[in-house]
Amino acid sequence: YEMLLVARVLSAFAHGVFFSVGATIAAGLVPENRRASAIAMMFAGLTVVIVTGVPLGTLIGQNFGWRATFWAVAGLGVVALAGVALLLPRGITMAPPARLVDQLRVLGSGRLLLVFAMTALGYGGTFVTFTFLTPILEDITGFQPSSVSLILVLYGAAIAVGNLVGGRIADRDPVRALVALFGLQALVLVALTFTAGNRLAVLITLTAVGFLQFATVPGLQLYVVQLARRYRPDAVDVASALNIAAFNLGIAVGAWIGGLVVTSALGLGATPWVGAI
Repeated sequence: YEMLLVARVLSAFAHGVFFSVGATIAAGLVPENRRASAIAMMFAGLTVVIVTGVPLGTLIGQNFGWRATFWAVAGLGVVALAGVALLLPRGITMAPPARLVDQLRVLGSGRLLLVFAMTALGYGGTFVTFTFLTPILEDITGFQPSSVSLILVLYGAAIAVGNLVGGRIADRDPVRALVALFGLQALVLVALTFTAGNRLAVLITLTAVGFLQFATVPGLQLYVVQLARRYRPDAVDVASALNIAAFNLGIAVGAWIGGLVVTSALGLGATPWVGAI
């Protein structure tokens, strides 16, 4: 168990570095009016894995043993390494390594801190509900566990579509796009409070929740990169990395708040409207 925990932390380091540096590289490979779409395309890999990775890893583990799943992940990592080494253009313009003082100055920018808070609260808000989505579907809506697995695949597909569409929407004006998407996200979560008891209505609402959950991601990441280039040009990658950290902080806080709601007098059915707040 200790070995697995250590390996999990090491792989998490790779996760954070890849998405923070990858976002700035993706944005730099395309014209300015296509940067959000480029970031969305990079994150599309993550959304596809949400749909396919969990069932595929489970299938491998059930048929060949749980260690085989880890070997498969390691093999895919080698393929990804080869792809980056062979296919990424050589002449990418990168900022010089940021000094420690420049990295700390990122945390002194009120504008960047505000966007980090938007990321943590806005993106993390959906996890107040998403963390307990299976109990909601089984205990409130009345779906069987076998049906819930299929619904989660539908949810993952909506996430993938929302990520790509969100990138297209944010290309022109990420701020305006984020205002609209977060507003819709709050409304849909409120609606889920009332549709959770109806099977057809909850499917429609969950599709919208999944779509909006990742539609904000490209705009948030692009906006951080834009602000960092303007106010902290010596630490753009650092700002991008901190925004990835804000995503993960939002997930943790959202799940924690959801747990408090479920164990309180409000109960499981209150998680959508609390997430909307």
